[in-house]
Amino acid sequence: MFKRLSSTFVLGIGLLLGGEVFSSEIIEVGAHQDLEQVYLGGSVIPYKEVTLSAQMPGRVEFLAGNEGDSFEAGSLLVSISDTNLLAKRKSALARYDQAVAALQNSQVQYNRELWSPKTENATQMPGMGLPGMFDQMFTKQMSDTMGYGDNDVQRQADLYNQGATVNQAQSMVRSAREAINEIDASIRDTRSIAPFKGMIIKKLVEEGDTVQPGMPLISYANTDYIRIRTEVPVRLVPSLKVGDSVRAYLDVSGMMIPAKVAQIYPLADKSKHTVTVKFDLPIGTIGVPGMYAEVAIPIKNSKPSTAITIPKSSILKHMSSLPSVLVMNEQNLAELHVVRLGKKVDGGKLYTVLSGLKRGDRIVDHPPQNWKPGLQIK
Repeated sequence: MFKRLSSTFVLGIGLLLGGEVFSSEIIEVGAHQDLEQVYLGGSVIPYKEVTLSAQMPGRVEFLAGNEGDSFEAGSLLVSISDTNLLAKRKSALARYDQAVAALQNSQVQYNRELWSPKTENATQMPGMGLPGMFDQMFTKQMSDTMGYGDNDVQRQADLYNQGATVNQAQSMVRSAREAINEIDASIRDTRSIAPFKGMIIKKLVEEGDTVQPGMPLISYANTDYIRIRTEVPVRLVPSLKVGDSVRAYLDVSGMMIPAKVAQIYPLADKSKHTVTVKFDLPIGTIGVPGMYAEVAIPIKNSKPSTAITIPKSSILKHMSSLPSVLVMNEQNLAELHVVRLGKKVDGGKLYTVLSGLKRGDRIVDHPPQNWKPGLQIK
């Protein structure tokens, strides 16, 4: 930029200028850090937005409201008919009851084999009197002695068989219970619940419509806070980082408002060579999702520019088309230097100088506009 060397430097013009006195300053020019802004168009988006889709086929039985209606988190938004699922649940409950009954029977049979094994009954059939007593007392022992069987092995096999039956019955009970849970989950999928506080911004179905899995039902969003989403060219992304504050323009407000960089996507679009950036707007900003907005993206050079800047007030106005300034030499005498001006900066208050000055030159701010060559300024 430049450095002011005197805040009340008075230029004595002398008698040739009629003794007129001008309040001026001597400033030292220096390099200017180039800073520009590029205005990029974008769209206002909600802070959060989701599209609720159908998870089960069926007919829409209930819609909570219309576009613009607000709801609390956990509110029922859409309901799809579940008559078929309820019928399947009743059938699954019946199979569960059958499995429980089979389990109870298998446990009873196991206890019977445990406490009254079949191997203790030689004929496997109820007997009476002396024949039954003879079989129990002699036939079993004679069979074991002659090698026709082993009662202990048979008893272990019978116990294992009854235990396996109990395990199978327990598996059937678990399977029936999980079948009920699966149907309950499907029934829950017929109901779309508000995931957060927000409003319906678009209805995609109406009551009575038949839907299939994956078909969108409504768009739901939190519009208490709004953002701007814009596509920033890759070369401008290094000028931004999360937390930076930039300026934004919304049609509805008609004025520039601050915006904060909230998110910078990690990948660029292959076809457009742009990166998606989201900007948070202040709480209470008036705007609706989808409206047009502009964001001022700063452009910072990778290294300081060699151009210098001078105040607009230091430029002498001539009849000639070439602007010039008064430069103080080593003897503190003013000399006229023609300069080539570049672009305006800082709202037009400063000009960049392309040639005619170098860093460290001392120039006169607010010079006398009637100064002529050959006149000295002390």
